[in-house]
Amino acid sequence: MKIKKEADFSSWYDEVLQEAELVDIRYGVKGFIIYRPNIMRIINQVYELYDKELEKTDHSPCQFPVVIPLSYFKKESVHVKGFEDEVFWVTKAGSHELEEPMILRPTSETAIYPMYSLWIRTYRDLPIKYYQTGSVYRYETRATRPLLRGREFLWIETHNVYSSIEDAREQVKQDMNIAKEVLYEKCGIPFLMLDRPEWDRFAGAQRTYGFDTLLPDGKAIQIVTTHLLGDNFSKVFDIQFEDKDGTKKLGQQTCCGPGISRIAASVICIHGDDYGLVLPFDMAPVQVVIVPIVFKGEEKLVMEKCTDIKRTIEQSGIRVKLDERDMSAGAKFYYWELMGTPIRVEIGPKEVQNHSVTIFRRDNRSRESFEDKNAVVTILRIASSVLSSLRKNAEDYVNKNTRNAKTKEELLSNAEKGGFVKFNFCGKEECADEIKSGTGGIEVRGTLFGSDEKPKGKCAWCGKAATEVAYAAKSY
Repeated sequence: MKIKKEADFSSWYDEVLQEAELVDIRYGVKGFIIYRPNIMRIINQVYELYDKELEKTDHSPCQFPVVIPLSYFKKESVHVKGFEDEVFWVTKAGSHELEEPMILRPTSETAIYPMYSLWIRTYRDLPIKYYQTGSVYRYETRATRPLLRGREFLWIETHNVYSSIEDAREQVKQDMNIAKEVLYEKCGIPFLMLDRPEWDRFAGAQRTYGFDTLLPDGKAIQIVTTHLLGDNFSKVFDIQFEDKDGTKKLGQQTCCGPGISRIAASVICIHGDDYGLVLPFDMAPVQVVIVPIVFKGEEKLVMEKCTDIKRTIEQSGIRVKLDERDMSAGAKFYYWELMGTPIRVEIGPKEVQNHSVTIFRRDNRSRESFEDKNAVVTILRIASSVLSSLRKNAEDYVNKNTRNAKTKEELLSNAEKGGFVKFNFCGKEECADEIKSGTGGIEVRGTLFGSDEKPKGKCAWCGKAATEVAYAAKSY
């Protein structure tokens, strides 16, 4: 890598995307990128981690069409207003004008909920907890950036229906726990779950919660959102059920959207270093790579040991690869460090003679020898340590870059430093607009979910009575 991450994060990000062969932006349509095999393997691991947690919480997979009829899309007026300027239209098939225009899904509420109204009849049909994976399409008018902001991006979306609003609220908490298990525990990404202000809610939602993390340039990025829809959509789409007492009631709904492209980007940006990617163990397509150090006349013994060690590691369920390419060991070291592979096992004549293996940790670039009979135990111990270290470093960065502001002057000063700014806020949209324009772009992101933080005194910006403790940041 030629560019240092701390010196020029933006250029470093562009370089690592190119050097690690993650994406190609030369497709010819702005905002649409090619996901190359190296990034798709990482993304598939994120999908697998999320799928596992969703299945554990009784979500079931489904797949709905990518096109949504205009008549479906128009049913929820607030939703239409929120997305009408962002949709891609489908109006022709071959040379034929379609009888009814369609849109490429910007999100799937209006595709899924007409079917829910057909499937749900009584309380026995509830809850419904479905999820689907795939692409969504939005005509993004802000500056696009590969994986971070585009017009086609990968995600998962869950769509749940309950018989009571209390159960729906519990689902919001479950969404947070799932995100914590995947993002924090497995990917090492800390986040704030923020209750978005009224003017920044998902179109048609009663409440919106954004899961925000910080990138190395101090900007926040929303990597997951969950929405308490209540009965707003069930009224429109006639999602009713007969309750135990025979009365007709509206379903209470939630939906959640983990942004898979952004999660992958966040891992790249937060954990990466001047040598390339640094992947947490659970996210890495190849968790352990074995690199033979061969010398003329000793190839057979070295390769036999490499093969034996690979078999032993494989049997423990670890994703391991033996790099047998015809290239120097140094070139292989460079490649696997660029790819972010968490652990490298080096085996040469010395290791054969000493019944040992040399293990290289990608996160701190340390190298140490161990008895080969302890290879798997050592790898698992190091894997846990790697994840803990990455998580701690990321969390320390967020904590260090979350600053309190009691006055307008402190808000202005902290806005220049980047990161989250925590302050007493009046809760007014017009004040939030003034903050954004007066600070060079920091946006009120909301209040901390589940927190007992109480405002004391006046709004740090306008001086009126404070109603909440809010968090603000510049964002992607």
